[in-house]
Amino acid sequence: MLSASELADHLARDAEAVCRHYLSAGRRAGNYWIVGDVANNKGRSLYVHLSGSRAGKWTDAANGQYGDLLDLVRETCGLVDFRDVADEARHFLSLPKPERASSRRGGTPDHPPVDRPAAERARRLFGMTQPLAGTLGDSYLRQRAILRASLHPTLRFHPSCYYRDLVTGRTASYPALVAAVTDPSGTITGVHRTWLDPNGDGKAKVEDPRRALGGLLGNAVRFGFPLHELVPVMVAGEGLESILSLSHVMPTMPMVAALTANHLAAFSPPAACLRLYIAGDADAAGRQGIERLSRRAQAVGILPLVLAPELGDFNEDLRWLGPDQLTANLRAQLVPEDTMVFLPT
Repeated sequence: MLSASELADHLARDAEAVCRHYLSAGRRAGNYWIVGDVANNKGRSLYVHLSGSRAGKWTDAANGQYGDLLDLVRETCGLVDFRDVADEARHFLSLPKPERASSRRGGTPDHPPVDRPAAERARRLFGMTQPLAGTLGDSYLRQRAILRASLHPTLRFHPSCYYRDLVTGRTASYPALVAAVTDPSGTITGVHRTWLDPNGDGKAKVEDPRRALGGLLGNAVRFGFPLHELVPVMVAGEGLESILSLSHVMPTMPMVAALTANHLAAFSPPAACLRLYIAGDADAAGRQGIERLSRRAQAVGILPLVLAPELGDFNEDLRWLGPDQLTANLRAQLVPEDTMVFLPT
C-alpha cells in the first residue's frame, strides 16, 4: 500500500491534470496553476507549482494555506478522514484499493488513522462552506419559490462537496446546499447536504442526492429560532424545503426541520413551548411522525396542533398554489392569537 507521501508524489507527477480536475475554475500561467482558493472559486490567490522540485506544492497567498496535492484533494472534496482522502487519490490515479483487516483501521506513518466523531466532521464541513446568497444553492431554492433562504444563517453553499456512491464506491464532487443541524444551545451536531446539478437542473443526478451527517436525534435545522429566549409557539416539520416554504410566509415564526419522519417523532421541543404546530407530509411515514410527536408533546403539557398542506407538502402548495393561497390555508389552521402575530393582514 502506498504511503501518504508516495500518493502525493504520484499526484505531483501529473500536477496539471490534478489541477484541471479539482480546480477547474483556474488556468495555467507558465509553470503554475492559478485559481481563487481551494473551494475552486475564480481568482488568482492560490497557485500550484506544476513542475520542478516543488511540483504539486501549493500556497494560497490570501490566507496562508499551503500543502501538497493530497492536501488539495482533501480540501477541495471536503474530506476529513485520511482513509477517504487516500481512496479519492487512488480513484483519480486508478490505483487499486488496499486490503483492510477488520481488526485494524487504515493509516500510514505519515498520517496515522483518526476516527473523528461525526459531529466534528459535520462542523468541519460546515466551516468549509460559503454564504448562500447568489450561489447555485440560492438559485435552486428560488426555483422552488423559496426566495429569502439566504437570510437564514443555518443554510450555506459548498461549491464542490465530496460525494461517494454507497453501492459502487465511486466518488465525485458536486455543488451542494448545506444546512446546519443544531441542538437547543445552537451547537452544530450535524449537517444535511443536498447535492445539486452543476448546470442548475435541480438536484444532482445521483442515487441519493440528500444525506445527513452527525447527530440528528432530538436536534434539527432551525429557522428564526432565537437562542437563549423563550419560545412559546413554534412549528416542527420534516422536510427542509417544506419548512422553508412555511417560513417564507411566516418569517417570524420559529421553525425546525427534523429532516426525516423518525427524527420528527424524536424532536425535543423547548421547555417553554406551549403550542407546537406539526407540519406534516401527506404520506404514511409523515402521519406516523406526527402522531408520535403529538403524544410526546401532550405528555409534557404542550398542545400539539397539526398543519396540513392542500397538496403533497407545503413546498408544492407554495409553488403551485402561490403564497397567497398558502397563507389563507394557514390562517384557517392557526390559533387566532397566533394568526394575529405571525400572519397579520
